[in-house]
Amino acid sequence: MFRSRSGLAAGALLLAASLGLAACGGDDGGSEEGADAKVLTLWHYEAPDSAMGVAWNKAIELFKSSHPGVEVKFEEKGFEQIQQNAQMILNSDSAPDVMEYNKGNATAGLLSKQGLLTDISDEFTKRGWDKKLSTSLQTTAKYDEDGIMGSGKAFGVPNYGEFVTVYYNKKMFDQYKLAVPTTLDEFTKVMDTFLANKVTPLAVGGAEYPAQQIFYELALAKSDRAFVDDYQLYKNKVDFKGPQLTYGAQTFTDWVSKGYIGKDSAGIKAEDMGVSFTQGKFPILISGSWWYGRFASDIKDFEWSTFLFPGNTLHPGSSGNLWVVPEKSKAKALAYDFIDITMSPEVQALLGNSGGVPVAADPAQITDPKNKELVETFNKISTGDGLAFYPDWPAPGYYDVLVAGVQGLINGSKTPDAFLGEIAKPYNENLADLGK
Repeated sequence: MFRSRSGLAAGALLLAASLGLAACGGDDGGSEEGADAKVLTLWHYEAPDSAMGVAWNKAIELFKSSHPGVEVKFEEKGFEQIQQNAQMILNSDSAPDVMEYNKGNATAGLLSKQGLLTDISDEFTKRGWDKKLSTSLQTTAKYDEDGIMGSGKAFGVPNYGEFVTVYYNKKMFDQYKLAVPTTLDEFTKVMDTFLANKVTPLAVGGAEYPAQQIFYELALAKSDRAFVDDYQLYKNKVDFKGPQLTYGAQTFTDWVSKGYIGKDSAGIKAEDMGVSFTQGKFPILISGSWWYGRFASDIKDFEWSTFLFPGNTLHPGSSGNLWVVPEKSKAKALAYDFIDITMSPEVQALLGNSGGVPVAADPAQITDPKNKELVETFNKISTGDGLAFYPDWPAPGYYDVLVAGVQGLINGSKTPDAFLGEIAKPYNENLADLGK
């Protein structure tokens, strides 16, 4: 996501610059590179009150304790700024030493192909990260020479998971005597009830990632693992006018015409979408697990919970974003030390207890029942091979293509057929560039 998310939450990017660090005993080989550096520049883009922001701040604190004399400098930036300028920045002397970056072919895969990221395969095994991550979670950490995820060298370490789910306002559901839906048909009947009472059912952010993830959820309602592998991993050609994507585009358009999705949502950003849900203005929000911790802390006036998109066995989701080490990093050994701390039991447990989805935590250390339920849901999806990644991953620049395309569906400037033709073009051009 963008993520998104990609969340996104994914909507804010934090730039922590110039962490002056002294080395603390090095490993052999590649770990020694930059071990005597005095400064470590670190970027991450999580809001300070999000689960990841809380955990990464703790990791910085632990890092400073284990590396005496650390000076921490912190500067906030925006997610979109890094999303659009990463290639230019990482190819300059302004490149950080370690950064959180969006995973997938169009982002981390593209940077690895361009030689802008360090191959950390040796550290990946030496530090045991390969043992802490399940096979499915390692999909986004490895990229081949074409920048396609799932195989090849390790270029990043994910230390949290994420997935798209349905958040709902229990107070509003109870007001209209509505049960949690288990099928898509039941879900539409729930939304019909809200409409009958002059309530727009869905909080949607059409100006950023959230709307395209609803489109993808609908396409996944008619999909199987073979389709996901074809779309994301280029196993076979994708028919953009086939049943999966056609259903997603047409049903999304129907949801707009019925009023499930407000036509004014085309200009709404993810942050404003999230705030509207916390204020109780909408009964339902379909978005990522990255909102979970924030909703837990911000929502005071009503009870809320989640359910998976009804009827789907596949869901947008994957490992979280990656910690990557830019090739121009001057403090690679220290960067590896920091990544290792984010994988430590203490930080992983804090992540889980703050509303995040840790990938290497002891479940017994997750004490909050609500947070434990979130982790258990992710584990259920992951172990059931239900992670379908995100719709904007397959091609460079695809995020912006999908945002504009889905905005067209919302404001009525594009038909489903035109939308599908529009998103097929850059996807197929990317395949041609790869010789596929």
